[in-house]
Amino acid sequence: MPESTPNSPATEATWQLPHTPRSAPRARELLRTQLSDWKIDGEVAETAELLLSELVTNSLRHASTPPGREIGLRFATYDGRLRVEVADANTRRPAPRQASPEDEGGRGLTLVQALAERWGCCPRRHGIGKATWVELALPR
Repeated sequence: MPESTPNSPATEATWQLPHTPRSAPRARELLRTQLSDWKIDGEVAETAELLLSELVTNSLRHASTPPGREIGLRFATYDGRLRVEVADANTRRPAPRQASPEDEGGRGLTLVQALAERWGCCPRRHGIGKATWVELALPR
């Protein structure tokens, strides 16, 4: 979890969304609104939205959740960075793969690797599963 320092207070927002396809556009809408409130726009906002979309899509495709389990979203700013997390009940860590030209999918984590300053996976803060996160540098 990001820590606050006197010069750089952490700011965060969290949501829980149902494990349904409708949650992907809702997650993007929540991110756009939050970034607007934080006065983050331009390339960082566009890249964050694209990466969030990839993480939520991966969660919906690969995390078969038991009834009542939700996808967690967490957006935070700290130390000149924007962090975007998507948590689900799947404990399996994501791993990029080499997609063939004929594959319709399989490029999401490759895109994450290419566009994020840093990315990774950690245990879910509350409950079973994991949170996959990306970080982007904020303009100075």
